[in-house]
Amino acid sequence: MEDIHIIELYWKRDSSAITESQIKYGSYCSVIADNILHSAEDTAECVNDTWLRAWDSMPPQKPSRLALFFGRITRNLAIDRYRRNRSQKCGGGQTALCLEELGECIGEECPIEDRLELRELLNGFLRGLSDKNRKVFLLRYWYMMPVAEIAQRSGISEGAVKMTLKRVRDKLKDFLQNEGVGV
Repeated sequence: MEDIHIIELYWKRDSSAITESQIKYGSYCSVIADNILHSAEDTAECVNDTWLRAWDSMPPQKPSRLALFFGRITRNLAIDRYRRNRSQKCGGGQTALCLEELGECIGEECPIEDRLELRELLNGFLRGLSDKNRKVFLLRYWYMMPVAEIAQRSGISEGAVKMTLKRVRDKLKDFLQNEGVGV
């Protein structure tokens, strides 16, 4: 089903919108949540909560890109659940590493997912990157994918992925400092 029809179902308050969303975007949202949570149960709950959050958001929202809309909801829910789980049992994993790496660029006092004022700056920065660097950066810091998996998907070595990430983080730090957003 086309995105515009799914959105119409949400606006009509037709419960089949959730079924159609699950069919079309369930796997996509599951990958995002699982990369952060690494738990089948938490991932399933997070994806189910995505549909509920979408139901509560439409109307009044009418997203132009449904995949990004669902992806953002899922990612935010997964990060919230990760923090809640981590505070309960002090876990580790990819999410902590990703957030720590980005903390070096933008500061530790306010994590990247909470810095809404940086959105436009980050979008501009990402548009200025090569396709390869942008892809590697987004796979790591948006999808929170492990370095080994990024290397496999990109057809480059893990060392090359790590070096690319380091160089892009350094460029990001310099860019943000030049824009007056320093650590």
